[in-house]
Formats: sequence, C-alpha cells, structure tokens
Amino acid sequence: MSRAVPPAVGNQITALLTGFALTTVARELVPRFVQADHHAALPLVLDVLQQEADERQERRITRLRRASRLPPGKTFATLDEGRLPPSLVRHLHDLASGDFLEEATNVLAFGLPGVGKSHAMCAVGHALIDHGHAVIFMPTYNLVQDLLAAKRDLQLPRALRKLDAFAVLILDDVGYIQQSPEEAEILFTLLAERYERRSVFITSNLIFAHWDRIFRDQMATAAAIDRLVHHSVLLEFDVPSFRTEQAKRRGKASTRPDRSMTD
Repeated sequence: MSRAVPPAVGNQITALLTGFALTTVARELVPRFVQADHHAALPLVLDVLQQEADERQERRITRLRRASRLPPGKTFATLDEGRLPPSLVRHLHDLASGDFLEEATNVLAFGLPGVGKSHAMCAVGHALIDHGHAVIFMPTYNLVQDLLAAKRDLQLPRALRKLDAFAVLILDDVGYIQQSPEEAEILFTLLAERYERRSVFITSNLIFAHWDRIFRDQMATAAAIDRLVHHSVLLEFDVPSFRTEQAKRRGKASTRPDRSMTD
C-alpha cells in the first residue's frame, strides 16, 4: 500500500466492508484504489462508509427497542437514583455496559412492591439496547400463559427458540404468577432452557425462602434457584415504596389548610 495512505485508513475501510458482509469489496477496494493512484480519495471513502455504519446501527437500535416491549419512559434518565443506595446505583450502571452477557449472568432484583425494581431493570435494558444487545421485557404471568398456550399447540420448542434470540429476558414480578403445577413447570422449563446460555433478569417481591409458593415442590424450587444464582448478580432494593411515599405526600397536601380561607 502506498505510504500516502495511512494503514489505519485502509484497515478501517476493510473492517467496515467486512462488517457489511461485502467480502469481495473488502478484499479488492483499497488495493485497486492504490493501484489506480486514487489513494487520496480513501479518507473520503472511509467517511462515507462510517456514515453508513452509523445509520445501520441507529436502525438496528430502533428495531431492537421496538421488539423489546420495554416501557419507553423507564430509563436511567427518569430513574430517581437519589432514593437508592449509591452502591446499588453503581451496580446498575456497571450492568449497563453489558459485560456480564459474555457469561450469561443473571440479574436478580428483590424488594417490596413499589421500590423501583422494574424501573431499574428496564433502565438497564434500554442501556443494553443502546449498545446493540437484544432485550425483551415481559410480565412473568403473561409469558407463562403464552408458553402454556404454545405447549398446548405443540409449539413450545419454537416459542423457546424465539426467546433465545434475546440476550436478556426481563421477567417482571415473578412472585405474582399463579401457582398451578402447569405454570410452575413451564417457568422451570424456561429457566432451564436459558441456563448458562442467555441472561435472565428477574424482579420479585419474594425472597428465595418463599419461592416454594411459586414452584410448590421443594426439589423444583431448589433446582430453579440453583440455576439462577450459579452465575448471578443479586440486587436488594431495601428502600421505602415510592408509590407509598407519593400517596403520603398527596394525603398531607389534601389535609393542609387553605390559607385563603383562614386568613
């Protein structure tokens, strides 16, 4: 390659074209420009290709966000981090990088209703999508019912494969699923299917000691917990309920005397 062409420029062009699956162009473009003494145009070619890469990434992120079913308003920008312990906030932002996905690490968020578990997990989900990772958010009860219907139609393997396309499955409110044996079995099947291959986020108001209410059978409960915690990050939302605090503030406001009536 001509000395007038910085190697980095040629390497970046080749890498971008390879990423576009244009293997022949990736192999031929830079050498042919140099041979034709058009090497001075390569920085411009790189600029146009980088613009194409950026726009492709934007379109991919738009598609991922649409498929994720994440509530659009539950992001880090709207998360009241001041209510959460600083160590918990740091954990959440560390997760947003997506490094944990290499080992299919699970994230388990526990706390009482209204403490921000779902919002926090959704915020991490949105951040992961910004990095190009596929995420899907589903209330546990709804997903269990969908999988039961797929099983009745002999389509359960296909339904599980569709979920497998997502690097992260956010199961919201695990403690609220109905406790029939069929529902417990399908939830266990889902967790076993993703074990050590894909990450699961779980929000629950039930600590592990009470998960026998979900699976009913002690051995199934132990097996499910073992798979979840083997590679996992546990987050405890030990804070007051946000909704309860709001209700208290509204109650105080409504009982406060109207100065215009008393002055």
